[in-house]
Amino acid sequence: MKFYRSHILIGIDDASLAAGVKEIEAILRSELQKNNLSEEINILETGTLGLFGTGVSLMVYPEQTAYVNLQKSDIAEIVEEHFLKGRPVHRLILDNTLVRKYDFNYKRRIVLNNSGVIDPENIDEYLGTGGYEAWEKALTSMQPEAVLQEVKASGLRGRGGAGFPAGLKWSFTAPIKAEQKYVVVNADEGEPGTFKDRLIMEGDPHKLLEGVMLCAYAIGASEGYIYIRGEYKLCISRLEKAIEQARDYGILGKNIFGSGFDLDIFIKIGAGAYVCGEETALIESMEGNRGTPRSKPPFPGVAGAWQMPTVVNNVETLANVPAIITNGAAWFAEHGVEGCTGTKVYTIMGDVRLPGLCEVDMGTTLRTIIQQYAGGMKEGKAFKAALVGGAAGVFLNDQRLDVKMDYNSLKEYAAVLGSGAILVMSHSADMVDMLWSVLRFFRHESCGKCIPCAKGTQLLYKLIDGIRKGKGKESDLDEMIRISNGMLKSSFCALGQSPCMPINSAITNFREDFLARIK
Repeated sequence: MKFYRSHILIGIDDASLAAGVKEIEAILRSELQKNNLSEEINILETGTLGLFGTGVSLMVYPEQTAYVNLQKSDIAEIVEEHFLKGRPVHRLILDNTLVRKYDFNYKRRIVLNNSGVIDPENIDEYLGTGGYEAWEKALTSMQPEAVLQEVKASGLRGRGGAGFPAGLKWSFTAPIKAEQKYVVVNADEGEPGTFKDRLIMEGDPHKLLEGVMLCAYAIGASEGYIYIRGEYKLCISRLEKAIEQARDYGILGKNIFGSGFDLDIFIKIGAGAYVCGEETALIESMEGNRGTPRSKPPFPGVAGAWQMPTVVNNVETLANVPAIITNGAAWFAEHGVEGCTGTKVYTIMGDVRLPGLCEVDMGTTLRTIIQQYAGGMKEGKAFKAALVGGAAGVFLNDQRLDVKMDYNSLKEYAAVLGSGAILVMSHSADMVDMLWSVLRFFRHESCGKCIPCAKGTQLLYKLIDGIRKGKGKESDLDEMIRISNGMLKSSFCALGQSPCMPINSAITNFREDFLARIK
């Protein structure tokens, strides 16, 4: 085994690729070689380092020094000063107090424990962390029903927004006798500000595959499909490579581990319609049809893809399963709170010092997430609101900062975890503009299948646009609430049912912003 005195982890994700990370990595390798340091300093490509808006970033171990916003002209200086002379270039380093607050080595991570640490394109590195041990354990020493019961006992709930118990969902499909069953992964993140599943897939694609495998074994499916939006180029590339590696290693294919169980996984690329986040619309699109939701029942668990029994789960949901099978349901339940076990992955953006990716126990307060993992508010800014759960989420004011972030606690405030996005706003934010942006999105994404949504989103946008232009009246606020509540009760799918949450919370908690525009 070769030993190095330092390891440089370079975060490769869509954002850093756009910032020129590959060119900077090439310069770094060249500078290390020029200074005869290639045998002492090891460069490793990994997924996102968890930092947003920091361009090209790298982490130096063992000292855990984070260099951010790097330019090509900075590399020679870093190599000479830091690696040759032992003097870090402080003007390029992220504040160490912020690094500690973010806690890159958070020991209770489940989904992100490998992200930003291993090479996501190297199956051997995933195997080195215990990867695919759960898959081997399931196939060689567990019956499908035992896998299902372990997931059910863990209390794992869907991480796509609805929070439906994953084991219970599987149990509807498992007993059905059918010629073919499917597992479908919902990797279609179509909501503004939502991209935690992209970062999970970019950072640890094999973990998602292992989750799909375990689900397939539990329900008796022989094919899995990952439905992913076409814009996720790096995710698609890494998943394709991971699938090919798994096939080469005999982890996918025929008679896996001599168990007699066959499974293969395929990728289906979507065209980027928000409505395809609804599981039946996703299935329609996957089959090559227009992506519009189906009437239910029957539910996908009984008649899904190609009218066969199908389990549809979110990326983050399935990424939890390998750890549950490896460590047991009781271990998983030690994370989180009663009724909402495990952890939750969040993307934190907006007026915070350290926008980024984090994973914390269910039940962690919003205040803790902002203060500890996002570094608190930006200098000179005071908290005004947080949009929790993405565009279909709720606007929380400063009186809700200590709300526990789990399904049951948020339900008391008519709030949701939703897509895991948290947008933090200071007092400079105008809630009229924020709600206008949300309703413009819903108007654009309505598929037109049902009148309540097709017409309702148009009416809501017209009302908020009038208020934004100073042409509204106070009665418009009540009218928006009335329309959105009607849509909640009558719309065909969750798209039309969703605007009521941002509308009600924005108008109720920040009415003065709307009245100021009206007056």
